[in-house]
Amino acid sequence: MDPMKIAAMADEAARALRAGDAQTAAGLYKTLVAHQPQTTNHWVNLAQAEARRGNPDAALAALDEALAIEPRLLPALLLKAVNLEERGDVHGAGDIYQAALTVAPPFDQVPRELRPLIQRGQGALGRLQSARNIFFRDRLAEIYRGLAGAKADRFAQSVDVLLGKKSIYRQQPHNFYFPGLPEAQFYDRDDFDWLKGVEASTDLLRAEFEAVWRDDHGFSPYVEYPPGAPVDQWAELNHSLRWSVFHILRSGAEVAGNADRCPNTLAAVQAAPSPELANRSPNAMFSLLQPHTRIPPHMGETNVRLVVHIPLIVPQQTGFRVGNDTRPWRVGEAFVFNDTIEHEAWNDSDQIRVVLIFDIWHPGLSMDERQLVARLMTLRDEFRGQSGPGLGL
Repeated sequence: MDPMKIAAMADEAARALRAGDAQTAAGLYKTLVAHQPQTTNHWVNLAQAEARRGNPDAALAALDEALAIEPRLLPALLLKAVNLEERGDVHGAGDIYQAALTVAPPFDQVPRELRPLIQRGQGALGRLQSARNIFFRDRLAEIYRGLAGAKADRFAQSVDVLLGKKSIYRQQPHNFYFPGLPEAQFYDRDDFDWLKGVEASTDLLRAEFEAVWRDDHGFSPYVEYPPGAPVDQWAELNHSLRWSVFHILRSGAEVAGNADRCPNTLAAVQAAPSPELANRSPNAMFSLLQPHTRIPPHMGETNVRLVVHIPLIVPQQTGFRVGNDTRPWRVGEAFVFNDTIEHEAWNDSDQIRVVLIFDIWHPGLSMDERQLVARLMTLRDEFRGQSGPGLGL
């Protein structure tokens, strides 16, 4: 279509939307997105027209198209949060409102038409926070009862951090912080008496990797963000087999069809003190980095665990950095490190690099604290499973 015709159509569509003629506006914007599918404003305006027509599913689909093009697009994030809120998806709306407020400029710099939505998001997040605080306060009261104050002090601080009452310092986990744990970039392998047994199995572990690699199935991209999610530094690796994994244990369960193909690897991992956190851990996988591929600097989810690397195939020109400490991999020599400290990896060679990765409890946690953390994670899942109307959103 001629650019002048497209411009005229866009003006006509905008007039119709302002005049409240959502039917006409929607039809015009559908034509515009067909001719200019990368123009986010068309998708956002189409979403508003569909919402006014009473078509929330079509509105949400249009917003997801806009966010697939520009994941940090503030109007699309705010309108998507409103859409989810009006459906009763309290937690989904809260997640998107939080994302919107994170990317929003200072309030006096926000376009005037978006300021009511910013305020709406702030109110929604405040109500969700209040409901969450009450939920955890009531559920945790029984757990605290009978415990000596010092015994649960660090756990109590972790709850305060989870609920946003206290800030995190030094370590930088994305999801859950437990205060007071000794932190290091790399840990001394001699501190883990079970580790030498795993290292002694290196040849068996590598043989099992090579067997599944020859079959060439069961591997998947390590980074798999959904459409519309802000991928930031992960753009190159998102849904890419340049960094792929073969999951043996995933989110606390054996992966059907994979674990039984790697009995020696499974046995070696199970000899370690793996975190038992429902829907989260233990995890174990073969991690494969293709030639000339770099994993960008990033931080992990929680400091209640440490991460173990058992190098299996290590060409030259590969390396690994945690904080300010850079080390080469050596076949059969384990790394134990804190992945909540910024870390990165690279393979500048012409061959694949393969490492067995699994997680273990941080040794600084007592047995009681491990049980408390496991219970807390279960409560998080219970809270997210609650329905929305009672939360006032």
